[in-house]
Amino acid sequence: MAISFGLDKKLILLVMIVSVIALSITAYLSFNYADEILKERQGEQLFGESRVRGDTIRFLFESRIEQNKILANDPMIRILVTELNQIPDNEFEKIKEEKRRSFLTQVQAFQELVGFSIGFEDVKVIGLNGKILFTLGRVTSTNFLDDPLFKKGLTKSFVDFEPTPTGKKMIVISPIFAQDSKKGDEPIGVIVSRMRTASIDSILLNRSGLGETGEVYIVNDGFLMLSESRFIENAVFKQKVDTIPVQKCFREEEDHIGFYPDYRGINIYGSSYCADDLGFVLLAEIDEAETIEPILVLQNRIFQTGILITTGMAIIAFAISKTLSTPLIKLKNAANKVANGNFDVRTNIKTSDEIGELSYAFDFMTQKLQDSLIEIKEKEDVIKKQEDILLQFSDYSENYCVCMVDIMNSTKITSSLSETQTSEFYKIFLNSIAIIVRKFDGIVVKNIGDALLFYFPVIHSEHKFTLKKCLDCCLTIAESHENIKTQLKQEKLPVFNYRISATYGIVRIAKTSTSSVNDIFGTTVNRCAKINRAAPANGLIIGQDFYNNAKAIDGFIFEKIENDVISAEHGYQGYIVSRKNSNK
Repeated sequence: MAISFGLDKKLILLVMIVSVIALSITAYLSFNYADEILKERQGEQLFGESRVRGDTIRFLFESRIEQNKILANDPMIRILVTELNQIPDNEFEKIKEEKRRSFLTQVQAFQELVGFSIGFEDVKVIGLNGKILFTLGRVTSTNFLDDPLFKKGLTKSFVDFEPTPTGKKMIVISPIFAQDSKKGDEPIGVIVSRMRTASIDSILLNRSGLGETGEVYIVNDGFLMLSESRFIENAVFKQKVDTIPVQKCFREEEDHIGFYPDYRGINIYGSSYCADDLGFVLLAEIDEAETIEPILVLQNRIFQTGILITTGMAIIAFAISKTLSTPLIKLKNAANKVANGNFDVRTNIKTSDEIGELSYAFDFMTQKLQDSLIEIKEKEDVIKKQEDILLQFSDYSENYCVCMVDIMNSTKITSSLSETQTSEFYKIFLNSIAIIVRKFDGIVVKNIGDALLFYFPVIHSEHKFTLKKCLDCCLTIAESHENIKTQLKQEKLPVFNYRISATYGIVRIAKTSTSSVNDIFGTTVNRCAKINRAAPANGLIIGQDFYNNAKAIDGFIFEKIENDVISAEHGYQGYIVSRKNSNK
């Protein structure tokens, strides 16, 4: 018997068929569209997390390297390392202890310069032979010649980590080059700074916006985890991470984003930031189950709504698609802005479902990232601030041997040189003289244009010894003319002569808060500058008071001179000094 349907039943059947088909199509399209949007948003969020935090850690690493180079390039550190490298083994410990205060002064000045917020704890200065020349802390080894970090430090500056009973510490290693080194020269030692990792840990352990299973951590080029895991205790330096993004970074120098098994063997969705040049890769990951959870919730709601309201499925499906797509698109657009560096964006989606919760988490994440970047910027600004120089004049005065070395006709010589050549010209002169002065324990005050001012403090009990040391220093400078001339010719720079003068008497002291070297001034200093013009080329002239105190010292010839500058009527007396048995 044939079944017949009335018009109303056919209409109902037709509506039901159309509704079911519409529901199925709508449900299918809505599900796939939501799946695509949510995964895209999750990927962009993880990409943004890895990029922002990776860039921040890179900036911290590079900042620490630059700060360590400041100490490695300190002129006094270079000179001290050069001197200690040349000390025989039987005298090394004694000389090392004598130089400790000089090292400590430079390290304290470095701490005041860069500030204490970098977590600076210890510093080691290691000589070319692997011996420790200076350290703030205790040492477990006295020779680092075969240490791989020491060997690597001779080639370049880098950041590494070392395990400690409480976790890890950052170590920053930089080579030390000689004061007069040129490009391509071998280093003379290595400086190793040990710092706390609080600033790095605060970036990695902030899990806002990462849900219940998300985490951010870093892995070194030995495939070991360098930060705490959310799931495994004491993972630092113990947990091996041989996953796809780690392999791609250290073998192919590439970033990676997508689904893959993590170090626990759990499928996750992750994004990596490869910094193989600094020896680390940063991973931002969240479990795949948490990633697709909103999609599954959405799928169930669509089908439940379709079963209950079949006749209005088309309208409801349209409304639901609009309800879902609008906030998702808004979230996607906001994530794109964050990926482009705009952390002021907020979605402000107030719905009470998972999308609203996701929006709240997103807004909270961007707020935290913005606050973190502002805080980092403020700290870096504080590091860069320098103290104003405060000059304090003292009523205290002493008898000093004051010396000056001045280039003859420097204005005419440098007038035809470029800025680079002029800089190299003065660098060769000033560095060569300063090295000789420090060798004789003299103290360089400053350079005045094309002249260098230095002095020897005179202790009463070492009065004659200090005067002789001053004469030996000045005559050694005069005898170094050929060596300086050779350096100038190698750089294709014009050769010059210079004059040396020395006076003895009372000087006034000026102290600055930013320097351990006192400035000097007074009649003795003025007299030294005045008689300098009467000195012969590459020769030494001394004043009357110097002569009166040094004339009995054996080994020198003193010849009195008079000219338009030096004469009794002008109030100046001068004596040309040379060595006995000298060929000059």
